[in-house]
Amino acid sequence: MAHRVFLAAITTYVEPKSFKEAMCDSRWRAAMQTEIQALENNSTWTLASLPPGKKALGSRWIYKVKHRSEGTVERFKARLVVFGNHQVEGIDYSDTFAPVVKMCITLS
Repeated sequence: MAHRVFLAAITTYVEPKSFKEAMCDSRWRAAMQTEIQALENNSTWTLASLPPGKKALGSRWIYKVKHRSEGTVERFKARLVVFGNHQVEGIDYSDTFAPVVKMCITLS
């Protein structure tokens, strides 16, 4: 029975597929602001001029609703990711931001 409650809880919220959809909900706007603030606090990037003839890599937002084990909402998570598929091997592979995996260990 507990698994049914969990499944019902995690299907209650629809994650936005686009920035435009996310901007219609204050919870997603707050999640995006939190992500931007964290990136700024961690000095993730520095503003610089592009070299002549180069284009900046694009980015997009990814949205996920994070749930606790009992199915309640823990938080609305927004992650800013770069389009790495536009990179060229040997030229700009080393210039990509990669999010760090958050490992959770449960002790029995």
